[in-house]
Amino acid sequence: MHVLVFMQIIGTVGVGVAPSIGVLLAGEVTDSEAWAGLARTASTLGAALLGLPLGNLAARRGRRIALATGWWTAAAGAAILVAAAQWSLVVPLFIGLLLIGAGSAVSLQARFAATDLAEPHHKGRSLALVVWVGTIGSVLGPNLGVPGEIIHRTTGLSVFAGAFLVAAACLGLAGVIVFLWLKPDPLLILQASAPSPTAPAGKKRAPVRRILAELRINRPARFAVIAILSAQVVMVSIMTMTPVHLAHQGGSITVIGITISLHIAGMYALAPLVGFIVDRYGHRPSIVGGILVFAASAAVGALRPSDTGWIMVSLFLLGVGWSFVNVAGSALFSKVVSAETRASSQGGVDALANLCGAVAAFAAGPLLAASSFPALSVLATAVLLPLAVLTVRRRHTGTV
Repeated sequence: MHVLVFMQIIGTVGVGVAPSIGVLLAGEVTDSEAWAGLARTASTLGAALLGLPLGNLAARRGRRIALATGWWTAAAGAAILVAAAQWSLVVPLFIGLLLIGAGSAVSLQARFAATDLAEPHHKGRSLALVVWVGTIGSVLGPNLGVPGEIIHRTTGLSVFAGAFLVAAACLGLAGVIVFLWLKPDPLLILQASAPSPTAPAGKKRAPVRRILAELRINRPARFAVIAILSAQVVMVSIMTMTPVHLAHQGGSITVIGITISLHIAGMYALAPLVGFIVDRYGHRPSIVGGILVFAASAAVGALRPSDTGWIMVSLFLLGVGWSFVNVAGSALFSKVVSAETRASSQGGVDALANLCGAVAAFAAGPLLAASSFPALSVLATAVLLPLAVLTVRRRHTGTV
């Protein structure tokens, strides 16, 4: 846990640069709103594309190799972005942002790594701790422009190039920390202690087929996946369009920044409390609580769309709702998934969540343009209806 915590703090500083300075760099290099929009989602797509391969690598070689590989891949992406920023190179911009998405993928994988050897009644707390310390990187990463300015004055690199140079160093260091000190490997210990799976000779399934086969027969795992994906779609669709909505109302960059910071605080700052609630009261009550907080967020956003203060409240509640559903769903998934498909399945879920988030971000823009922010808030939250039905149904069957 100590290694995972230090790794997560340092690594997420490098990851945090992508949705902030990476967005600004995309607009500067492409000089096109359409291309810039695609570049802004490139890191999310990278996390989606690399999540499953990194999960499969963890299944074969353990957490240490998979996490280190992910961090070093992201560091290579940040290094490429140094060149893209310095010389305004479009193709390296997209490549670098895709590769830096590996950092997001392993940052998510780290929360599952925290549960590998955790006691069953402490899985939620262990997972939430790793989620919580990522807050530090999420806060510091967007501010790498400050050291970037120092590097600019001393070396002549552009401010953006200097920021990504610092990000590359943080991402590389995170890989070194986990590679040198995550010994013994928690996932390998778990796999060694688990019963050997029985499978017909000559019918060894590919990782993706094993995952799908398990989800077909493992109802609690399927329920957990639906919870994780539903929360991701709702959160990303509203969060992505809130800065646009505030800007249309004349909101300043400072106000928009504070609003997003409050949203991030809602997502991560309360994670230890959420983890305690999940362990103490169970997964289903925690998911119910998250759905109710999501509903409150949508109600505030729909009823007071022109009041910046209430929009800040809505975004904070949106983050808290995501935290409850995501932590509870992830802890449940980690608890019920079989040892045979554990790491691959976890990587697959994270990849799918990132992909759903990217699709939600693309869809939210046209939806906002065709309707309004209140309509977007209500329609996005409606995605939770199937989850709510499943949660109530599982209450009656007593399976969660």
